Amino acid sequence: MVKKNNKSYRSKKKGGAPFISSALIILIGLFVFAFTLNRLFDRQEVRVQPDNNPVETQEAFIEALLPTATKLQQDYGILPSIVIGQAILESDWGKSELSAKYNNLFGIKAFGPNDQSVKLKTQEYKNGKWVTVDAEFKVYPSWEECLIDHTKLFVNGVDWDPYLYQGVLMADNYRTAAKALQVAGYATDPTYAKKIIEVIETYKLNQYD
Repeated sequence: MVKKNNKSYRSKKKGGAPFISSALIILIGLFVFAFTLNRLFDRQEVRVQPDNNPVETQEAFIEALLPTATKLQQDYGILPSIVIGQAILESDWGKSELSAKYNNLFGIKAFGPNDQSVKLKTQEYKNGKWVTVDAEFKVYPSWEECLIDHTKLFVNGVDWDPYLYQGVLMADNYRTAAKALQVAGYATDPTYAKKIIEVIETYKLNQYD
């Protein structure tokens, strides 16, 4: 009787090993699959610019914005050179985190309670020096939506001054428009107008006006 019991006991003990091994193999397989899938999505999110050639990327960036910028000029009078020039300067050709991940090409801040936003660090010029601050920026579903909202900011102004950007809309050349941007306080950079003008002239963006 004792031998039978021992034999029976050993059989049960041996039978558990394959089950445990199979469970471990399945768990390891699931972990590897989840890890691989996660890495795949991470690569898709980070890889914003598939083409690293700076010339081709710059040309493609301008071409991507030009149709909407031209339409906005027809509807509201905003110069395409100003729209594209600002986008280049503010977003570093669409490569900045704010533009690549959140489609905000112009560093547009979020103020309204209904604005979808993200908090990021940014540089502001205060009291004669550059400082790093946290700010809430708008999030857009696409670059096109951002361009439209950017122009509407010029058209509608802000709560405390609906005519703040009228000088930009009324300007008949990019130099006047760039200076009007700085006077209106679009950016804290004291050389903002100069930088916009340099970008426009370097890449001959005024040909689209």
